[in-house]
Amino acid sequence: MRIMIGTHEVRFSKVEFRLIIGLRFGVLPDTSRFVSVDNGLHHRYFGDKDEISSLELRDVMRRGEFLQAYDSVKLCLIYMLNWILMELDKRVKIPIWQLQLVDDLDGFDAFP
Repeated sequence: MRIMIGTHEVRFSKVEFRLIIGLRFGVLPDTSRFVSVDNGLHHRYFGDKDEISSLELRDVMRRGEFLQAYDSVKLCLIYMLNWILMELDKRVKIPIWQLQLVDDLDGFDAFP
């Protein structure tokens, strides 16, 4: 990333960018090992559907009726991951493994 500070161009590599924003970079682990938690986020809001659209996620968030503590945070993390950090097209379906991973906030925070 390159930015201008006054008349000086400053370059940030992935290393500096990671240090500034606190996000992790690295090789993605095998996501097939993530399993659904009984009555987890996926089940509570999407009925274990095989595919979830961005509109469905948005509708759940807009209703504001959350069944457990931190569910609103977990749903916001999924939103942020897909449409802010990864800039995925809103027509792309949300990967189910993300809903399974975010049920464990410590695991989600450690994910690259």
